Amino acid sequence: MSETHFDVIVLGAGPGGYLAAERLGHAGKKVALVEEQYLGGTCLNVGCIPTKTLLNGAKNYLHAKEASQFGVDAQGVSVNWRQMQAWKDQVVRGLVAGVAATERKAGVTVINGRGRLDAPGRVTVEGVAYTSDHVIIATGSVPAMPPLPGTQDNPALVDSTGILSLPEVPERLAVIGGGVIGVEFASLYSTLGSKVTVIEMAPEILPFMDDDLAAKARAAMRDVAFELGCRVESLDGGTVHYSKDGESKSVDADVVLMAVGRRPATDGWGAQESGLEINRGVVVDDTMRTNLPNVWAIGDVTGRSLLAHAAYRMAEIAAANILDPDAKKRGEVMRWHTVPWAVFSIPEAAGVGLTESAAKREERPVLVAKVPALMSGRFIAENGFKAPGEAKILVDPDTHQVLGIHVLGAYAAEMIWGAQAVLEMELTVEDLRQVVFPHPTVSEVIREAAWAVKL
Repeated sequence: MSETHFDVIVLGAGPGGYLAAERLGHAGKKVALVEEQYLGGTCLNVGCIPTKTLLNGAKNYLHAKEASQFGVDAQGVSVNWRQMQAWKDQVVRGLVAGVAATERKAGVTVINGRGRLDAPGRVTVEGVAYTSDHVIIATGSVPAMPPLPGTQDNPALVDSTGILSLPEVPERLAVIGGGVIGVEFASLYSTLGSKVTVIEMAPEILPFMDDDLAAKARAAMRDVAFELGCRVESLDGGTVHYSKDGESKSVDADVVLMAVGRRPATDGWGAQESGLEINRGVVVDDTMRTNLPNVWAIGDVTGRSLLAHAAYRMAEIAAANILDPDAKKRGEVMRWHTVPWAVFSIPEAAGVGLTESAAKREERPVLVAKVPALMSGRFIAENGFKAPGEAKILVDPDTHQVLGIHVLGAYAAEMIWGAQAVLEMELTVEDLRQVVFPHPTVSEVIREAAWAVKL
């Protein structure tokens, strides 16, 4: 019996995988999308979307408790955890159904099962062989679980998936790791009433942020205890043993979240056996090509940028270069330095490009300006005079090109796309000053920062 042939086979139906399949399907290609578990991948099912849905519930709870300063008295405000979980599940189901409908509309064939790359152009799914002209690897990432004593068969220990479906809000939560995952869940559960302790090895949380903005974000989370510069030694049920400056310490919790990051999923689908070059993740060039002919890799599995929106852009670039050999000449390449980041904590933070901390480490001269979010009338009207917020901009002193923009405070994640466009288009600060920002909006703090730069 002859094997089924496709123009493109995509392994993994997370954000990168399903978008690549959709783009190629709409372009007339015969595409197979292989998924072992669920459409939408980690982000949609047990990552970005459910986390942000729960965080929105926490924000609504906080806003209701603080509404009196704005003239709204809310009595008897409480958290209905069961209803928050039900809404989270409803949101996920609706979006997964939307992805399925989108793939059908694009003519994509969804194949359920674990895919394996046998060789370039040859994939096996649950024992059934398929061939293709191109293969796109989009297998994603998995939570990192360091082999610490006490982590095996520990009912108190959860990862970023388990923390989403707790039967109740824990009275005490210990979070190992102060990166995006750890900080977002610390923010969520502390807002809902948990006593939260974050244990971080580095001297500051959120290491990709500017040191001063990270410190301000940490200070704004007043209900979270942060233990910085600490090394976790072991777990004993819900007790986390760690050391700091040579001194042994511990914290007791009902739930312990391991949030030390994620690692590319490069095992179990033929990466090593097929001859793919692996260096933490699957090695790719700026068009998402691997070392194997007509084999591409996108998203978390590359280890380059473990962000869903980065996976989207990688998917578009891979699809463009599959469809057109000259796509690279048209600029369809991945520009890693313009990928923005966002932390959906309370308060939010977002940024793109060079940080002041990195510039100092590189001994790179930059012009820096920062302004408080209180320069925005809307920010004050909706958040009050004491809410934390700031915008920072970094500029090349010679060319005046904008090198980085970073924002702390409410709505930061919603406005950072504009900052990304500034870097993508290589605008100067003079160019940015000519942009008309709608008034009154919080985004005006970026304009204020641009005008604060002393040229």
